[in-house]
Formats: sequence, structure tokens, C-alpha cells
Amino acid sequence: QVQLVESGGGLAQPGDSLRLSCVASGRGFNTYHVGWFRQVLGKERAFVAGINWNGGRSDYADSVKGRFSILRHNNNNTAYLQMTALKPEDTAVYFCAADRGPLIPREESKYRYWGPGTQVTVSS
Repeated sequence: QVQLVESGGGLAQPGDSLRLSCVASGRGFNTYHVGWFRQVLGKERAFVAGINWNGGRSDYADSVKGRFSILRHNNNNTAYLQMTALKPEDTAVYFCAADRGPLIPREESKYRYWGPGTQVTVSS
């Protein structure tokens, strides 16, 4: 079991960059795949990016491909979402999630462990 806490959100202007962090406590982080999701008020949580347990594979939603990068440092139990070329439509609460399995799921139901989220607002 792991506990997750996100940080790094805030206010950005269009075109800016932000890096979100997801710090895990508990055992076995290096055996979990990690996903980043985002949620706009009144809408369902949407998959943004995912990375497998050792960082060897990743997956991205089409809306962020080429702009966002997911990576992890298992030595310090942290996963990151590097966001560049931010757009107003990237405004959302961003969540990290973790679970075990052979694939990197895009469905939020496939993740048991979630952080509380961090707000990202992109506005001029």
C-alpha cells in the first residue's frame, strides 16, 4: 500500500511550464505503475499520462502528447509530470494514482491509490 501526495500546481500563463510531483510513502512504490489524471469541475477524471514500474514504458493522452512528459525516480519514491506549452484547457485538478499490474491503465477504476490532487490554472 502507498500514500500519494501531489505538489507543484499553481497559476501559469499560456505557454508556460510547470512540473508536478507525486511523492509516495509506504512500501513498494517501485513495483507500481503511476498514472496522472485531471478533472475539471463537473466532469469526469480524465487520463493524462502513465508510466510503468521502472520507467521503461509510458503512455499519453492525445491532448498532451508532445507537451507533457511523465517520469519517475524510484530512489526517492517520486513521479513527475513535466508540463510545457500550457494551454487554458489544461486547467484542472491534477491527481496521481498508482497500482500494480502488467499494463498502464487509462481507466481510473484500475487504480486503487490516489493523491488528493493539486490545482493547475492556466490563464492570462
